[in-house]
Amino acid sequence: MHARGHPVAHIPANERREALIEAALRVVARDGIAGATTRAIVAEADMPLASFHYVFDSHDELMAELVQRAVNEEYRAIAPLLGSDITDASLGDLVEAGLTRYLDSVKAEPERERAMLELTQYALRDERTAHLARLQYERYTELVQMALEAAAGRTGWRWNVPVVEVARMVVALADGITISWLVRHDDGEALALARSGARAVEAHASAPERSA
Repeated sequence: MHARGHPVAHIPANERREALIEAALRVVARDGIAGATTRAIVAEADMPLASFHYVFDSHDELMAELVQRAVNEEYRAIAPLLGSDITDASLGDLVEAGLTRYLDSVKAEPERERAMLELTQYALRDERTAHLARLQYERYTELVQMALEAAAGRTGWRWNVPVVEVARMVVALADGITISWLVRHDDGEALALARSGARAVEAHASAPERSA
């Protein structure tokens, strides 16, 4: 029997794992890392404590999984830009569109974004997990670099500096937009940041030469 009196249905291990990850994200967003105890997470998932230990060796393993989930969430926001077939826009237009799409994802699920920020801070507090925060941002940068290279290829623009440097700038912009919106909930301000940031990024590239 479940601790709450409900019978325990047979749930495949991968489904239990996913349910616990989702529950942990909700707890982190609501109560912070300090509140994300194993017992709080299983209560949120409405599972017995034994279910946690069936799919995770430790609380730290779950936290590492959550940091990896943060990386995957970023790809979800960037993927549409990677697949864009727009060819008649400037690089600045595409970067602005990408940042705006990212902002839309923040506005749609602010709790998840707060959880992502909590997880980064959590990883940095402990030498055993600090590498996860570095991995998180290295992966963010790689994804943005892919998007920027794809955008240049489709528009004919040329980057004047190493693309990885521009990618780091875009990641910093996205972080700033995220925190600004979470604090102020000002859509207009966040969109203005995306617009001005995109123009600053575009300044590091050259437009294609127009044929006479």
